[in-house]
Amino acid sequence: MLFWLILSALAIFIAVLVIRALRFVPAPEENPVPADEVFDSDKAVRNLQELIRCRTVSFRDKTLEDDGEFERFEALLPRLFPHVYETCAFEKPGPRSLILHWKGRSSDKPGVLMAHYDVVPADENLWSKPAFDAILEDGVLWGRGTLDTKGTLLGVLEAADNLIAQGFVPSNDLYLTFAGDEEISGDGCPAIVRRLTERGVKAAFVLDEGGAVVENVFPGVKEPCALIGIGEKGPTDVKLILETRGGHASTPPPHTPVGRLARAVSRIESHPFPFTLTEPARQMFDLMGRRSTFLFRLIFANLWCFAPVLNLICRLSGGELNALVRTTVAFTQMQGSAASNVLPPKAWVGANLRLIGNETPESAAAYLQKTCGDKDIRVEIVHGMAPSPVSRTDGEGWQRLKSAIRSTWGDVLVSPYLMLACSDSRHWAQVSDSVYRFSAMALSKEERGMIHGNDERVPVETILKTVRFYQRLIRSC
Repeated sequence: MLFWLILSALAIFIAVLVIRALRFVPAPEENPVPADEVFDSDKAVRNLQELIRCRTVSFRDKTLEDDGEFERFEALLPRLFPHVYETCAFEKPGPRSLILHWKGRSSDKPGVLMAHYDVVPADENLWSKPAFDAILEDGVLWGRGTLDTKGTLLGVLEAADNLIAQGFVPSNDLYLTFAGDEEISGDGCPAIVRRLTERGVKAAFVLDEGGAVVENVFPGVKEPCALIGIGEKGPTDVKLILETRGGHASTPPPHTPVGRLARAVSRIESHPFPFTLTEPARQMFDLMGRRSTFLFRLIFANLWCFAPVLNLICRLSGGELNALVRTTVAFTQMQGSAASNVLPPKAWVGANLRLIGNETPESAAAYLQKTCGDKDIRVEIVHGMAPSPVSRTDGEGWQRLKSAIRSTWGDVLVSPYLMLACSDSRHWAQVSDSVYRFSAMALSKEERGMIHGNDERVPVETILKTVRFYQRLIRSC
């Protein structure tokens, strides 16, 4: 009798899982009919070339920067986008801060379109073509900043300039804001946020760099996906430090400082931070899971049961999928003795963490201290930042963004996600509940790897779609 009761209960349990998976299907969506966006495509490409040729490379060591290149860049903008500068009120609240206020019919629901114009250094010895010559060849534009983010800055200003020339006035105020020190976490964007919040500006939506239109990033989903970051993880740097008496390498102790640190690193990597399902990841899994294969639909429709399975899949796969569900630790630095025959009196390893959910730099350091298993190792926070607040996906800003994306790239899946990197948009997240992170480009895995890498380049058609996207978005604001 007990056997049949257990068997019946198991059959009912399996039936519930299967029925939930079968009912886990996407909701129908209407495809918007895109308006034709006419503009001078050759001019747009030429303008981006001029922007790329400015070597606006930012460094934490200011002696390495060329202020003249930043000044040249800023002086170019009124010449390249004359209608914007004739119509919009311009101000510069900080050395690397630009604000253009485009007055709309109403000031009640202002929007903010962001980008940054500084770039990371480029070792041109490792590039196939000069990084700042903006060479156009076979329909592809080469240069540092084409993807990150002079391409999107061009999209914003080119779209605005075209629409103003056509006599268009937005329904609501728009603030076009650009910072020149995002790559070094400078004060450019914070100065902009301070200036506008002092005036009582409450942004109805903010759009900055972030996700892109991508393919093959979610198990079982073949359709292209437009990923919009509605939150971002908190970057934190720590050091694991071990101090000893040092000594001569000819008489080493059973476990050297470097060996003890290596063992601590191994323990931490073998005991990752716990699985954490944040709201951005939950929404992404819900939307993508409904379009995946039946096996993954079974898992995502029944996370109440299969969360441990998902945790294991993420741990084994690593990479982006794993980073979506836990605080990650990447050991990136090591330092010991200056000589091979000397035991270091102080040795350390450095790690970059990306915090998730309610994790703080302090709680993460405490976890590492406990997990490393060596009471003599000290975990020191070098720099820490909490994860950003999560933005809403049920408001007008989200719907405008979604409509502009689908009008530009067609029948793509538009999904929230948790941005793994860090952007200037985090400064806005404290004053707006609709901060979105989307780089308006369709990028292959190879192209995404060029961001901050060698041979950064972008197809001309990608640039033109970026302009079309911003024109459609601005028309809805």
